[in-house]
Amino acid sequence: MRALTTLLAALAFAATAAAQTQPAKLGPAFEQETYGKLPGTTDKNGKAVPGATVTQFTLINKNNVVLKCIEYGAIITELRVPDKDGKFADVVLGFDKLDDYLKGHPYFGTNAGRVANRIANAKFTLEGKEYKLADNNAPHTLHGGKAGFDKKLWKGEASLTATGPSVKFSYVSPDGEEGYPGKLTVTVSYTLTDNNELVIDYRATTDKTTICNLAHHSYFNLAGHNAGPIAEHEAEFAAKNYTPGDETLIPTGKVAPVDGTPFDFTKKKAMGKDLEKAGGKPVGFDLNYVLDKGVTERPEFAARVTDPKSGRTLEVFTTEPGLQFYTGNFLDGTNVGKGGAAYKQHTAFCLEPQKFPDSVNKPEWKDKSNVVLKPGETYKQTTVYKFGVSK
Repeated sequence: MRALTTLLAALAFAATAAAQTQPAKLGPAFEQETYGKLPGTTDKNGKAVPGATVTQFTLINKNNVVLKCIEYGAIITELRVPDKDGKFADVVLGFDKLDDYLKGHPYFGTNAGRVANRIANAKFTLEGKEYKLADNNAPHTLHGGKAGFDKKLWKGEASLTATGPSVKFSYVSPDGEEGYPGKLTVTVSYTLTDNNELVIDYRATTDKTTICNLAHHSYFNLAGHNAGPIAEHEAEFAAKNYTPGDETLIPTGKVAPVDGTPFDFTKKKAMGKDLEKAGGKPVGFDLNYVLDKGVTERPEFAARVTDPKSGRTLEVFTTEPGLQFYTGNFLDGTNVGKGGAAYKQHTAFCLEPQKFPDSVNKPEWKDKSNVVLKPGETYKQTTVYKFGVSK
């Protein structure tokens, strides 16, 4: 009897573990459910307005790769991919509950906008008029301002497309929001292909000349979101040059070769090898690479990262001219993530295709990194994060 009881307990445990690692249905498919509710507000007359419901979408491909994302910030909350032995792990940092995202965090899984990265001294001039922005990274503006696109409620709609399950998020940024001119109508689509690709498509239009530079900001750890340091992850970038910056990470306007610097990833190199030499306060990589390909109509190769232990690989393809590489330098363990994970310094990396930081204030870059968007034009970006295993 005791043996039977032990066997039944073991089977129950195995079933529970399988349920935690396998999607509810086989892909390609999508699911949606309520993730939580935003706090209520009051209108101009003091009348209570209930908080909006936030929907979570789950995309599943035929290989059982699972992507979860929510309408708040169009945030990617989970991404489960297999290792060399077929074992799945969640490889993006994030939280279990909406409340944790609302408390503030370092842009886990978000989309930075209306302008990603930094704008020097929180101001810019466009068509002869100066615009002042919030200095949320004093004295500069970072990732759109105090309430950028990462803190907005997007409207999501899921579907099965010819290339895989997909969800399109839409948001309308009103004229003057965070100090930017023009009403900007934005969509971002996540599509999960059967080649284990996460395809991110951005589109935006405006009714007044403005600036737009969007970027995806997931934090990756290919060993698993809670696996610890990424020092042994090996990276290779298709970039012979970078944009040097000052101590506040504002580019000088120059383009310099990576050869002979700690920033050289033209050949595969462990992220930890030159991390201390990269400098910074706090120390680590946080810089923009000038991709060799420049701006392209179709996504082209930008980067490859490999985790030697799990064998998982990540390749990045993009239409953008720049790639921000960040090694989680500001993570300090205060963000308690999924399953109680403490996200500490250098336990994740970001690869953020975009235009160069502070391009609006760098006229010398207008031909290679133009962030100005005019009525009648459409901002377009396609970035592909492709997951695989090393051979």
